[in-house]
Amino acid sequence: MEYDFENAPDRSHTDLVKWDVKPGELPMWIADMDFKTAPEIIEAMQAKISLGAFGYEWPQKDYFNAVADWYETEHGCRPHNDWMIFTTGVVPAISTIVRRVSHIGDNVLVQEPVYNIFYNSILNNVRHVLSSDLAFDGKNYSVDWTDLEEKLANPLTTLMIFCNPHNPIGKVWTKAEVQRVAQLCQKHHVVLLSDEIHDDLVRKGQGYTPAFSIEAKSNVIFLVSPSKTFNVAALHAATAIVPDENLRNIVNRGLNSDEVAEPNLLAILATIAAYEEGHGWLKALKQQLNENFAYVSHFIQENIPEIRVISGDATYLMWINVQKVANNSAELVEFLRKETGLIVSAGSVYRGNGQDFIRINLACPLAMVKDGINRLAEGIRKYSK
Repeated sequence: MEYDFENAPDRSHTDLVKWDVKPGELPMWIADMDFKTAPEIIEAMQAKISLGAFGYEWPQKDYFNAVADWYETEHGCRPHNDWMIFTTGVVPAISTIVRRVSHIGDNVLVQEPVYNIFYNSILNNVRHVLSSDLAFDGKNYSVDWTDLEEKLANPLTTLMIFCNPHNPIGKVWTKAEVQRVAQLCQKHHVVLLSDEIHDDLVRKGQGYTPAFSIEAKSNVIFLVSPSKTFNVAALHAATAIVPDENLRNIVNRGLNSDEVAEPNLLAILATIAAYEEGHGWLKALKQQLNENFAYVSHFIQENIPEIRVISGDATYLMWINVQKVANNSAELVEFLRKETGLIVSAGSVYRGNGQDFIRINLACPLAMVKDGINRLAEGIRKYSK
């Protein structure tokens, strides 16, 4: 089947967060693609709506089979059906798990710079953010293993939120790295909560290793959703995969107590359609993303050499070092919007060394990418004067 990645649906004047903008502005910030989702998903939704009756629903074997089938086909490993729990989203599940497996005043360990909503889930639940910052050598990020173990050994550290592939830097952790993180958590009696929502968007390079597939998984909670892969965030469907029965029961009680374990009328069938029929669409999407990334990387190298692309092999989010241009990415981002209408994310919201970076979303038609990168070049020139 041919898929359309050249035309973006006009989503202005809707309730979308991304497109709540002024005339002439171009939003390339929030992790929301400007492509129509897979037609197989749309057809499944339309068939359900045509039924005209929308009662209570509950995921059955076909839902969990679809999740397992997807991981077996796309990633070469199959989770057991009885490890899985339906939940309405990765972020609601993270907040529930923070409440259930840690205590007020505990440390929840992260690796900054990292997805900013993690901080909300931690701080809103009266826990402390403890970061083992990723080491940065000017080109690549890596784990500071000595620092990580010291902070996991802290008696107040009871939970670690891991991000694989990592948002915002796009790094895909190797199997050995995932295993080592899990082993260190196990050694120090820390639960490892792995947010792997971008796992299907590994565009090139090494393979990706789901946390549920490693040997040291007795303390692992794995969270995934079709939302980023297929751009169906408003579907509110995700899956927690917890191999250990004891830990799974704790997570299950928490999700149900917080009422974030019941599907809406489209969640089940759309997820099944995505995972059973979306392989071709995903392959085509990644080809388009690679084209977009290659274009922007070349454009920046040739036309804006004072900034530098640092992004890894995954996600549709480009991480750009602007340290030579600005010492405050939030100020730069505000300037770009005011002067050019381009809206990107300030790296400072991800903490760590994020003040030296901006994050830009390249999941849109190439024509829109070209518009955005031209605006970026214009804004950098004006800001540098």
